[in-house]
Amino acid sequence: MTVPSSTYRLQLRPEFTFADAAELVDYLRALGAGALYASPVLDATPGSTHGYDVVDPTLARPELGGEDARKVLSARLADAGLGFVVDIVPNHMSVEVPKANHWWWDVLRHGAESAYAGYYDIDWGRGRILLPVLGEDADVAELTVEGDELVYYDHRFPLAPGTSGGSPQEVHARQHYELIGWRRGNTELTYRRFFDIVNLAAVSVEKRDVFEATHGEVLRWVAEGDVTGLRVDHPDGLADPGGYLRLLRAGAPDAWLVVEKILHPGEDLPQTWPVDGTTGYDTLREVAGVLIDPAGEAGFTELAAKLGVRTDYHAVEEEARRLVTDGILVAEVRRIAALLSDVDTESARAAVAEVMIAFPVYRSYLPEGGANWAAALGRASASRPDLGAALDALDSQVRGEPEGELATRIQQTSGMVVAKGTEDTTFYRFTRFAAVNEVGGNPDRFGLGVGEFHALATAREAGSPATMTTLTTHDTKRSEDVRARMAVLSELPGEFGEAVGRWTSARGIDEPSLNLLAWQTLVGAWPITPERLRDYLDKAAKESKLRTTWTDHDEEFEKAVAAWPSQVLGDGELAADVAAFVERVRGPGWSNALSQKLLQLTAPGVPDVYQGTELWDLSLVDPDNRREVDYGVRRAILDRVVAGELPAVDESGAAKLLLVHKALSLRRERPELFRGYRPLHAEGLAADHALVYTRAADLVVVATRLPVGLAAAGGWRDTVLPLPEGTWTDVLTGRPTGDRPALAELLDRYPVALLVRE
Repeated sequence: MTVPSSTYRLQLRPEFTFADAAELVDYLRALGAGALYASPVLDATPGSTHGYDVVDPTLARPELGGEDARKVLSARLADAGLGFVVDIVPNHMSVEVPKANHWWWDVLRHGAESAYAGYYDIDWGRGRILLPVLGEDADVAELTVEGDELVYYDHRFPLAPGTSGGSPQEVHARQHYELIGWRRGNTELTYRRFFDIVNLAAVSVEKRDVFEATHGEVLRWVAEGDVTGLRVDHPDGLADPGGYLRLLRAGAPDAWLVVEKILHPGEDLPQTWPVDGTTGYDTLREVAGVLIDPAGEAGFTELAAKLGVRTDYHAVEEEARRLVTDGILVAEVRRIAALLSDVDTESARAAVAEVMIAFPVYRSYLPEGGANWAAALGRASASRPDLGAALDALDSQVRGEPEGELATRIQQTSGMVVAKGTEDTTFYRFTRFAAVNEVGGNPDRFGLGVGEFHALATAREAGSPATMTTLTTHDTKRSEDVRARMAVLSELPGEFGEAVGRWTSARGIDEPSLNLLAWQTLVGAWPITPERLRDYLDKAAKESKLRTTWTDHDEEFEKAVAAWPSQVLGDGELAADVAAFVERVRGPGWSNALSQKLLQLTAPGVPDVYQGTELWDLSLVDPDNRREVDYGVRRAILDRVVAGELPAVDESGAAKLLLVHKALSLRRERPELFRGYRPLHAEGLAADHALVYTRAADLVVVATRLPVGLAAAGGWRDTVLPLPEGTWTDVLTGRPTGDRPALAELLDRYPVALLVRE
C-alpha cells in the first residue's frame, strides 16, 4: 500500500492549473512533503474555483490543462519520488449549467427513458423533474425557444424530441421537466441534492453501472500508477457508504484511501470500511483542544451571558437542526416520511424530523451503528412522547429492513441535518468561545486534558496509524494560526471580557452572537483588511439565520454589518486598543501555533499541510482560505532554512516553515522513527506546561502548552525532562543535549523541540 509520509494540499482552479502545480514539485520535495494532495481534478462547472461541482467524471478538467497536463504533473511527481493524492466526489454532480453535464442534459431531454435516468436520485413517481430556477414571481412569460433549447435568461434547457411547436409556454408544458420559482426548491424538489444546494444533484453511485461510469477514469489513473491515493468527499451522503468503499477498494487495492467522515468525540469509523482513516478533523479537535485552558470556561460563559449570547448549547443546537428539518430540507423530510407505512402523513413527517434532529452523530450505518440509531430514537421519544406510535413504527420498519429505502434515506439525510444544523448554523449562534466551533468540534467541551490527548493518540496509532491528520482544510471555519491565537484567550478570560465590554460599548454589532464572534475574529485574524472581515461577517450573519439569511434578507442589518469593519478599523482610539490587546496575545499565539504544528506533524497519522500554512496563515472560512499563496516568499525562506538559518519567532513565520521542513523531512527520510506512541512527562514546577511523548525509542517530541500561565508563574524554572540514556539532538536547532535537559535551556529559542537520539 502506498501510504505517504505526509501530504501537501493544493487548491487547483483555472488560475492555478496542473502546470502551476507541476512548477511547485521541486519546492514540495525540498519542503519535505511526501505527496501532493489535490482538490478535485475532474471536469467541473465552468469557472469553478474549487472543483467539487463535477460535470464530467470521465475527463481531466480542461480548465486545469486537461489530460496531457495531468500526465505531466503525475510524471514530475513520480520523478521527485512524491505521491499524488486526488480528491474525488462520489455523492453529487453539478447541474448548474445543464449543457455542461451531458448526462443531466440527456435526462432532461428524454426523461425516464434516458440512458442516464438511473444515474441520479430522482423521484420519478412524482411526475416531471422540478427545476427551481425561475424568479420570485415564477413567471414563465420570460421563456423563449432558440432552436432545440428552452431559454430563461442565461439558463438553457433541452427540448424533448418533437416538442418544439407552439408558444414557449406550450413548449415548456410538454417537457420532462418543469421550471419553477426558486423558493419552491426546499419544499418540492423531486431529486436528492447535496445539502440545500439545488445545483448539485445526488448521484446513485451505489449502482454498479453508475459507479463504473463515474469512477472509471480515476481508477485508470490509479491502475497506471499516476495516482497513489484517494480522498473521498462526503461519504455520509451515500446510500451505502460501506458498499461503495468496498467497490472503491477493489478498484484501487494498493491506494492510500481516506474518507471525509466527521467523527463525533468517542465515535469510531465503521470497522467494515476498507479505508486507512479519515481526513483528520478528529485529530484537529484533539490537538487544538489540548492547548485550551479549561479554567477559562466559566469566564467565557459569563461574558457570553452578559452580552446576551445564549450559553445553553444543546438547546441552541436542537433549535438550529429543527430549522433545517422544518424549512431548508422540507422536501427531503417529506420524501422520507412518505415511505413510512401505516402512519398518517403529519405524524410520519414529525417522527422522521425528530429522529434526525436527535442523532448524536452524523448518521448510523445499519446494521452497524445500531447504538446511535437507538440513542436517536430514545431522544426523540423523550422530546416528543406524543409521537410514540409513529416512532415505534419508524424504528420497526428501519430495523426490520436496514437496507430498505426508508432506512437508507433517513440515514443519509441525518448527516445533512447535522451538518446544516450544527456546523453551518449552531456554530454561528453559539459563539461563546469560537476556537472550538470547528468541523468535528464539540463547542460545549472546553479543552482537552493531556491524559486524554495521550490516550487518543495511543488509540490512533493502534487502530488507524495511516489516517490523515490536519489542522487546516478548505472547510475549516478558521485557519490553524487564527485558532492558536484564539486559544490564548482561554488563559485570559477576564482581560478579554473587559476588552470586549469596552469595544462593544464603543462600536458593538446589534446582534449578540455576531458581536462576540466579530471581536474574537478580529483579535484572531489581526491584521485584517476591512474587505476580508466584511465578507466573513456577512457569511457568518447569514449562516446564523438570526437576523438575516441567504434568501430572506434584512437589508438594513446587512448594511450595518458591512460597515462595521471599516468603522472599527477607522476609529483610531478603538483600533489602537484592539491592536494593543493583539500584541498581548500574539507571542503566546505563536507559541501555540508552533506547538500544535509539531504535535500534528509528529503524532500518529499522516499529516497534511494545507497550502501556504507552512508560514503563518490567518485565513478565515472559505472562500477566504482559498486566496492565492505567494510561493516566491516561501521558496526564499526555505532556501535560507536549508542553508542553516535558525529564524526568530516573529511575524515572518519563518520559524514555522523551519519546523514544517524539519519535521516533514525527518518523517520522509526516517519513517522508522514514527512508529509506536508512549507518553512521557517532565518533572518540576512547570511540568504541566510540557506535553511530551516518544514515538520510536529514539524520537521525543516536546511542546509547550498554556504559555501565558507559564510566563506568569516565572517560566520553566527547575523543570527538567528525564530521557532515556544517550546523546540527543534537537532536529530543529541542531543542538545536542543530554538525557536530563532543563526545559529552560532546551526551549530557550523555540517553544518546541524534536529530539533524536544518536
